[in-house]
Amino acid sequence: MTTALYRRLAGRFPAAATRFLETADGAVTTYGDLERETAKLANALVGLGVEPGDRVAVQVDKSPRALFLYLACVRAGAVYLPLNTAYTLAELAYFIGDAEPSVVVCRPSVREAVAALPEAAGVRAVETLDADGSGSLADRAAAESAAFADVPRAADDLAAILYTSGTTGRSKGAMLTHENLWSNAEVLVDYWRFTGDDVLIHALPVYHTHGLFVATNTILAAGASMIFLPKFDAREVLSLMPRATSMMGVPTFYTRLLEMPELDREATRTMRLFVSGSAPLLAETHRAFEARTGHRILERYGMTETNMNTSNPYDGERRAGTVGFPLPGISVRIADPETGRELPRGEIGVIEVKGPNVFKGYWRMPEKTAAEFRPDGFFITGDVATIDADGYVTIVGRAKDLIISGGFNVYPKEVEGEIDAMEGVVESAVIGLPHKDFGEGVTAVVVLEKGASLDEASVIGALKQRLAAYKLPKRVFFVDELPRNAMGKVQKNVLRDTYAGTYG
Repeated sequence: MTTALYRRLAGRFPAAATRFLETADGAVTTYGDLERETAKLANALVGLGVEPGDRVAVQVDKSPRALFLYLACVRAGAVYLPLNTAYTLAELAYFIGDAEPSVVVCRPSVREAVAALPEAAGVRAVETLDADGSGSLADRAAAESAAFADVPRAADDLAAILYTSGTTGRSKGAMLTHENLWSNAEVLVDYWRFTGDDVLIHALPVYHTHGLFVATNTILAAGASMIFLPKFDAREVLSLMPRATSMMGVPTFYTRLLEMPELDREATRTMRLFVSGSAPLLAETHRAFEARTGHRILERYGMTETNMNTSNPYDGERRAGTVGFPLPGISVRIADPETGRELPRGEIGVIEVKGPNVFKGYWRMPEKTAAEFRPDGFFITGDVATIDADGYVTIVGRAKDLIISGGFNVYPKEVEGEIDAMEGVVESAVIGLPHKDFGEGVTAVVVLEKGASLDEASVIGALKQRLAAYKLPKRVFFVDELPRNAMGKVQKNVLRDTYAGTYG
């Protein structure tokens, strides 16, 4: 049996004429189209000199062709490297320099700037892909054959690298193998009861593990179809529900839907499953959604390095505030963060996971990789949780002050570094505060030099040139000094208490 991700997915594909994807304008792509388009793109990549194991960095707007490019990379034996479209040129330079891709695909508007980066000197080609699917890479693919002999890949070969923020310094690349991605898709199809009759509303970005792997790979492995939207719009999503059976989203999706008076049992009568993840779902949102629609949202827990680890049950009680049970084939334990000793039920500690879903390690960071795994192979997630007497996992916090805002990881250290570099700033502390729409709102507390004229708008304005939008503070507060303990460490818990009600 093949171990290559695409061939294993293709083994589940229905007849070529079966619908795979429909866009907002009604354009339909069949599974036969999918095979042909990915073959053409794979041939184009090989024509650009891409060899097995080469990285292909991609920062483009969401489109069907962007999704096909991911699958084409996998077919060509390359390593797919998706990059958030919000990343600035300065951030992009780091990823290109670190991953050393052989090809970079970007939006036409930034092609010249990307090609001029010193870090891009070793890149063989910088190609373009626009939101409508046009661009230089599309032109190359159009001239290629619709037949492609997939490059053989072992289960342990890399299929993708996804960068995740670091607590200090720069982001680190999580190396995901063909087996990592396939095993998770296979489990989720069964656990969430996906079949070829399902139609998924896909309104997630495709540079993130949720929309790219969890949603797309699961649909492919089920031979199902999806309505592929460029972004989430509550009114549009509500209008499409009568034609769909499922949706995967982040908490913001559900809070926005609850603002729609039309959301009721009739509007959701064809839907069988609503999944939420990437950020904590408030229990009040869970209860309000059930009261309006009769549907209990299924919350689950995953991360860039592991894909999905746990899930509330499809059949059985979906408990608000919990992320359910370990998925089949995945071991989850709660351990003492210092000793690694497994803790009994009910105690709080760090989540550690082991299974075929767990990544291979961090790109070119062997010491960091070794530090994040226990001797028996369990990965130390850094998330803090407890498991109750019934086996439900509840996330109670995150180690190292990680903030999850709108489903994206934000590490305070990176934002603090940019603020501290501003003229007139003595120091800063960045914290996450409860936020109805985003789960957590990035918030900065800043100490200024005497006489400095910086205000909230100028701090945020300066940061816009250096950081992706989701990393920007939603509020900036100014204080004379930061609270510290006896050892001189900033007491972020005190700051969180002080500003707890900032976002209502």
